[in-house]
Amino acid sequence: MRDVAIIGVSQTKFGELWEASLRQLIAEAGLSAIEDANIQGDDIGAMYVGNMTAGLFIQQEHIASLIADHTGLNPIPCTRVEAACASGGLALRQGIMAVASGYHDIVISAGVEKMTDVVDPTPAIATASDQEWEAKVGATFPSLYAMMARRHMYEYGTTREQLAMFSVINHENGSKNPRAQFPFKITVDQVLNSSKVADPLRLLDCSPVTDGAAAIVLAPAEEAHKYSDTPIYVKASAQASGTIALHDRQDITTIDSTKIAAKKAYEMADLTSEDIDTVEVHDCFSINGILAIEDLGFVEKGEGGKAIEEGMTQNGGKIPVNPSGGLKSRGHPLGATGIAQTAEIVWQLRGEAGKRQVEGAEIGMTHNIGGTGGTAAIHILSR
Repeated sequence: MRDVAIIGVSQTKFGELWEASLRQLIAEAGLSAIEDANIQGDDIGAMYVGNMTAGLFIQQEHIASLIADHTGLNPIPCTRVEAACASGGLALRQGIMAVASGYHDIVISAGVEKMTDVVDPTPAIATASDQEWEAKVGATFPSLYAMMARRHMYEYGTTREQLAMFSVINHENGSKNPRAQFPFKITVDQVLNSSKVADPLRLLDCSPVTDGAAAIVLAPAEEAHKYSDTPIYVKASAQASGTIALHDRQDITTIDSTKIAAKKAYEMADLTSEDIDTVEVHDCFSINGILAIEDLGFVEKGEGGKAIEEGMTQNGGKIPVNPSGGLKSRGHPLGATGIAQTAEIVWQLRGEAGKRQVEGAEIGMTHNIGGTGGTAAIHILSR
């Protein structure tokens, strides 16, 4: 197996992009990544695109063919990858494996979602939960994560204010990100007084409905300097599955797929959580940010809320979390999120993150999950 490097990255602006179509968004991201990588379309051997549910959002399936056609990349093989909100992370993993195996040399891994073309995206998003035992009896993702939050508060004394602080830190970082959907600061009081969604979660605990796309260009590590002066190396790519429904879990305050994938990634990279300089976690709701830093091994189980309160995850803290603003502030276009996380880590490791730069960042991690943890994808990158 060959070592793999990232030689190009891009991300569109995230937000409610009424004037842009799915095909326009993915074309913008793909062409920008190709330009960043200093390659030509003829160099590309394959493309993997993360997308959760274009059929429900824009009534279009067979989007792999549409994307290859619209970006002028026919006849290269293009494959859509679906794993709910982890679709982007798995598209990246498929691209890494294609290059590592030698099957292809230059590969694009991308992600795209156009979520605002429907009046109510909730039913489409709910398809990532267990339909028979959760969605069809009324459970939504806010309510499922609310149960996880309430149990964590009961078991470990996590406070409503600590949950709010996670969102506040995300918006502090996102205020420095020109690509973010919500590039502005908020306060704890604003979170606590925002509209109640599913107790104890409020509106400002929840990631938004987002349009956007992102793309990554991968190459064999030994050839990376032919294209880039600052290639970023893939040290680990790991994936794990977990139960799709909450009621099948022994502990709903732990996402086992995250723990297992993280363990595999640390072993693959021959690193520990202490070696990670910055991490992008899947904070679709504030509680999941707290669960993530626990399950990734940055703090002990139950200590996540306290770590947030003490400033451990702020830029300049022990482990800066979500310098991009995370899903909460940067935005969460489902299929693109895992790729956007990776783009942010690449910019951080290149030293190109501007005002949100994590000083001295040399090793970064991404954490992308589907649903409430039925799928987890973990990547570790280094300079």
